[in-house]
Amino acid sequence: MARRSVLFSPGDRPELMRKAPEAGADTVVFDLEDAVVPERTAEARTAVADVLTDPGFDPDAEVCVRVNADAATAADDLDVVLDGDPRLDAVMIPKAESAAGVRAVDDLLGARGADLPLLALCESARGVLAADEIAAVPAVDAVVFGAEDLSADIGATRTEGGEEVGYARQRVVLAAGAADVDAVDTVFTDIEATDRLAEEAATAAQFGYDGKMAIHPAQVEVINEAFTPDEAEVAWAERVLAAVEAADDRGVVRVDDEMIDAPLIARAERVVERYRAAGGDVDV
Repeated sequence: MARRSVLFSPGDRPELMRKAPEAGADTVVFDLEDAVVPERTAEARTAVADVLTDPGFDPDAEVCVRVNADAATAADDLDVVLDGDPRLDAVMIPKAESAAGVRAVDDLLGARGADLPLLALCESARGVLAADEIAAVPAVDAVVFGAEDLSADIGATRTEGGEEVGYARQRVVLAAGAADVDAVDTVFTDIEATDRLAEEAATAAQFGYDGKMAIHPAQVEVINEAFTPDEAEVAWAERVLAAVEAADDRGVVRVDDEMIDAPLIARAERVVERYRAAGGDVDV
């Protein structure tokens, strides 16, 4: 499955949660953490549970809930959210800082009879430095980079160029690649600046990220486009893989005056995989 766009919706706004899948995001996240003030947490849990157990709620998107970072509060979140037969596909762990902490949430799920993939959000100095061990936890299906909380944690000033989080951003995607799990890039907070969002999403895709978080439905289309290979990329990948198939196991083939070896073959396979995950049809 694709996780090009990961759209957040406040857990205490049932009308927004029900509408969220209409934006076209690959993943929708019902948020019980930062989007909800503590005084409304109990109300938000009930609202999320009501949506997830509504027989009429059956979107094509992956449905995820972001629980709270505190273990006791996360346990209370799951007690309510998992009650009944919820339409739930994954759980996001905020402020993930160690493999042990991530496994603890997986244990909470197991104790409640749930076996769900985890999206671990690395958004602190400890979390980024532990990204490789977090990504390697078997239950983790994606690591997510959170630049805003990281900047607050280390006292950095956010800039348009993002130099202050560049190392952390690349460390998280490297951890994902080493563990063969998805990598999801940080949010873009200026919802009006779609041109800059497109540029930042394209950069994340070049780094190797599989997708990007969205905080507003208007961001989804821009993000999806950035993480979907374009026609030229797909055509190149088709030619490469067709040449490899006809090459009688030779290590290097020639395509468009370019010598294609194992790394470029892997790139072509990744293009095809991403395009198919996004619903495209590839002739290979």
